[in-house]
Amino acid sequence: MDEEFSAFYRSNISRLAGFLINQGAALPLATDIAQDTMVKAYQRWADLEDPRAWAHTVASRALVRAIASVEEDPVERVPEPTSLLSRPDAIAEWETRYDALPMLRSLPPRQRQILAWTLAGYRPIDIAHHLDLPAETVRGSLAKARRAAAAYLKQREEEQ
Repeated sequence: MDEEFSAFYRSNISRLAGFLINQGAALPLATDIAQDTMVKAYQRWADLEDPRAWAHTVASRALVRAIASVEEDPVERVPEPTSLLSRPDAIAEWETRYDALPMLRSLPPRQRQILAWTLAGYRPIDIAHHLDLPAETVRGSLAKARRAAAAYLKQREEEQ
């Protein structure tokens, strides 16, 4: 069981953090939620039928709770870079992979959430199930998000 979970953790922790970042989380919050979600997954490992979907659902809900309860908490120091990157020099590669973040951040929260699920490889029917939304709502939000993304990319091309 430990080997199976360990393989799941290694192949999904960074993707889960990226999924949260795509929904609007800052890197430190995304990594904290991803890590907490993996701890919960380990505790329930024997009962999970679809661990990847379960982790995305739990992490997404944790992000919504975190956003809803935001309180200003100034810090004296910026935290060190996360250890979720396998190599310290991998940040440029990571940033390139997530070049779409400005576009995602320009979307309304529901569209951003649904597009993040789509980018994580989920179909609209699966997203509807995991978010407890009607499939029509998911498909409509996804269509609007795709149109907004296309407009954003077109505008970006015109500026260059």
